[in-house]
Amino acid sequence: MQKTFAAGLALLLLAACGQKAEERKAGPPPALITVTQVGSGEFEVVEETLGTLEVLADPKLGAEVPGRVVQVLARTGQRVKKGQVLALIDAGDTTLANRADEAEVRRLEALAAQQDRLLERQQSLVAKGFLSKNAGDDVAAQRTAVNEQLAAARARAENSRRSVGKTRVTAPLDAVVEVQIVAPGDYVKVGDPLFQLVAPHKLRAHLPFPEVAATRLVPGQTVSMTSPLAPGKLFESRIHEIRPGVVEGSRTLDVLADIDNREGLLRGGGTVNASVRIAAKATALTVPEQSVVLRPAGKVVYVIAEVEGQKRAQQKVVTAGAKRGGRVEILEGLAGGETVALDGAGFLTNNAVVGIKEPAKPGGKPGDKARVGAHATAKKADTPLQPAAK
Repeated sequence: MQKTFAAGLALLLLAACGQKAEERKAGPPPALITVTQVGSGEFEVVEETLGTLEVLADPKLGAEVPGRVVQVLARTGQRVKKGQVLALIDAGDTTLANRADEAEVRRLEALAAQQDRLLERQQSLVAKGFLSKNAGDDVAAQRTAVNEQLAAARARAENSRRSVGKTRVTAPLDAVVEVQIVAPGDYVKVGDPLFQLVAPHKLRAHLPFPEVAATRLVPGQTVSMTSPLAPGKLFESRIHEIRPGVVEGSRTLDVLADIDNREGLLRGGGTVNASVRIAAKATALTVPEQSVVLRPAGKVVYVIAEVEGQKRAQQKVVTAGAKRGGRVEILEGLAGGETVALDGAGFLTNNAVVGIKEPAKPGGKPGDKARVGAHATAKKADTPLQPAAK
């Protein structure tokens, strides 16, 4: 009886050991991933950013002469032309002042003419010896003084004449009245604001780029911009200026580009999506962004290879370049044409067994731009993937 029990126990132990060995041999289930191939083709190296628009000309018109506003001819939101009258200020006081200045000019002109005739007679008498030379010099000095007074009076008359013209407040350029500040009946002093204008025909885009792009951006480079204010419209410009400093809060470069907005599609304060083309490569190796993962060894890509009848993920350390349209340029580490992990790459380890949800698809043909990335799309599986038969 004891022998029979011992034999049965031994058989159970052997079966358990065999089962554990089988489990150890089978290992964990393969990781389910999607894959793609390393693309080869044309690749544009660009810098992209989100910028804001600024109106270059937004003058605030102020009163240049004191007086009471008698009429307002422009309202908020109205488009005005250069030279168009926006408001009228009572010109009574300035007109009277100008009349007084003009009368003073005429008085001094008469005195100057008299001094000219007197000087001419005095010089004749001095030449004949009837008057001393000193008497002639006194008359000449008086004539000079009257002429200087006349010049000052003419300047005052011109100034008062201009003041009369300034009672007509006119637009300095083609613009839109953003704010009407003054109203009829208001008394304004010199410098009091009357209108806030904005000229939207020319805008300036402030484009914040990371400071690491400082060596790649130079004035004159082409900038392509789009805006939600004008869907489907592409605005082309060039870098006008790069501010020398770095913005302290965001640590970015302030890059300026002017935009021709004669169609009036854009508005100051709006946003633009801008891209600057740095370079274009005829042939470049690219992979989707999710294929590049960060590991202690650096940035890696998992290449899928057949090892002993199983598909395994082999870790390849790569040097990544610029990003464009969801794809990353690979400068070093890949030869081209490899099948690499896509969805699920972030959960892999070196030499891990993988299961592919669908066959690899080409990542790009020669001549295709990298802004359109081809990759294998994960689909819902009706049944779980079964391990390969032994």
